[in-house]
This record gives sequence, structure tokens and C-alpha cells, in this order.
Amino acid sequence: MPLSVRPTAALTGAVSAGLAAVLVAGCSGSTGSGTVAGGAPDGSAPARAAAVKPSPTPTPTGPYVALGDSYTAGIKIGPQVGEPKGCSRSAVNYPSLVAKALGLSGERFRDVSCSGARTGDLTGAQSTDGGSNPPQLDALTQATRLVTLGIGGNDAGFMDVVGQCAKENLVDALKGLVGSDRAAAPCRDSYAAADGGDQVQHKVDAAGERLGQQLKEIKRRAPQARVYVVGYPSLLPADPASCLPVLGATVAGGDLGFLVEKEQQLNAMLKRRAEAAGAVFVDLTAPSAGHDMCAGEGARWVEPPFPAHGLAAIHPNAKGQEGAAEAVLKAVRG
Repeated sequence: MPLSVRPTAALTGAVSAGLAAVLVAGCSGSTGSGTVAGGAPDGSAPARAAAVKPSPTPTPTGPYVALGDSYTAGIKIGPQVGEPKGCSRSAVNYPSLVAKALGLSGERFRDVSCSGARTGDLTGAQSTDGGSNPPQLDALTQATRLVTLGIGGNDAGFMDVVGQCAKENLVDALKGLVGSDRAAAPCRDSYAAADGGDQVQHKVDAAGERLGQQLKEIKRRAPQARVYVVGYPSLLPADPASCLPVLGATVAGGDLGFLVEKEQQLNAMLKRRAEAAGAVFVDLTAPSAGHDMCAGEGARWVEPPFPAHGLAAIHPNAKGQEGAAEAVLKAVRG
């Protein structure tokens, strides 16, 4: 996230930064009619209960429609393809990699994800610097059989939280320069709500309400489709101290923990809403562990505030898209 060892750079990173599988498996057993496991009620030879394995769900063969925001679109990852240009879709984002692995192309694969998208842009046109992106759900039809959806971070205002945390830590650092004691977590303090909760959680909850309605609409438009809600990858490590070489000591450890907590809340909301709608939640937190923006350049899936040349700060790189594709494919193939 746009937090840096240089205060002025931290603010610059904050302005440009954006945010950004649970597989349900079961087995059942049954015994023959009128018998009890281990023996028959009439004294005959014991009857064995045969385990009944569930039939595997066939992998969808398309058509496949990909919906989502910049974490789905693959902002600034080359080559950029599709219209409008302002959506910044990559030809190697996770939807494209999933489609290729499933042998889907042409009319059997449509990627309508768009950087900056909110849930409202699923049913309404989204204005971008390169033109208007039609309502994403317009790509769905009765024939659609596979849908992936990666959205919610912009609704929850995660970009604003990242920027605000950068500002709060800069102000607090300046106070420290004139002799004032630094707060343990100035950003967390700024988001404290009067009811004892926090403002970010309220936004996450509101985003969940909107997402729930959109998932119902997806089901209405594509009743035969299997829907996968894709979460966000880990942006920060569980131990904030490991980020000091990247983010510097100007960032309060308590606020790094705060940002980790907020992302966990966002992903937890996505999981709840997916399951409530009968969709599958694809977890990226576990697969991306150790690949956060504070990992080395060769290991990270998410770029830090000062990214590698040509890439977007606080967004997945090509490795991150490959990791997401692997997680989605694992869920889709069961």
C-alpha cells in the first residue's frame, strides 16, 4: 500500500494506489434398506455399508464471462487488450489464463472486467478515461455456464483507507519531529466510530449488501452458470515488522496490522456473500502467503508503493495473476 520511507512519496503513492478457494466438498454414506451397519435386523450375515462417493461435478465448458475490477483486469500488465482502453485489461490476467487452460476462446470467453469498477458498474455503464464500459452483466446470457467475479474493494473504499493511512502516518511522523509522542496507530484511531466499531467495517458491510443483490442478478441472468467469487490476495504479511525494509520505520506497526485486519474483513464479507448466494468463494489469501508486496521482487505477487517499472502500485503483477488463475482453476475443476 502507498506507504513509504519518504513521506512525500508516500502521499504520491497513496493517490495512485488502488486496491485492490473455498471448495465445498462432501461425502455421504448409506446402508442397505432395512439394515443396520454391522449386521441385519433378522440375524442374517452382517451387511456392509457401501460408501457412496458423490459424482464429480463436470468442469464447465463455457461460455465463460469474467467480471471484476482492476485486480481482475490486470492493470498495466502487458499486453493490454480490449475496449475501452481505460479498463486496462491484460491478455494474461487470470480470466485469460483460466480460459486458455479450459480451452475457451472466441465467443466462449468474454472478459468485461474494468479497472476502478464498483458493484454498481455491474448493472450500469462505467465511465473510464478511454471511453465507457457497458454494464458488465450485459455479457451474461442464458447460455453462460461459468462466471468469475472479483469486486468489492472499491465499494469498501479500500483505496481511501490506504491513502488516509499514508496521510495519518505522515502527519504523525511530523509531530514526532517537533517533540510530540507518536501514536501507536494513528490511522486506526482516525477510523474509530462512535458506536465502538470502525468506519471501514461499516463500508464493508454496506458493500456486502450491494454485492448480495448483484449475485442474485447474476443468477437471474445466467441461471445455469457456476459462479466463483474471487477474493483479494494478501497485500501485507501477517508480521508487519518484515515490511520495514520496504515501507520504512515511518509507518506505525499498529497501522500495518490495521490494514491487514481490514483486508481480512473484506475477504470474509466476500466469502459470506458468495456462500449465501450459492456461489463458490475462491480464497487467494492462503495461496498468496509469502508473496505480499513486502516479499522480494522475485517472490511478490503484489507490487509495493514504488513498483517495478511500468507496473501498478499495490496491484497484482503477472505472477499474481498466474497465482490467482491457479486457485480459480483448482476450484473450477474441483
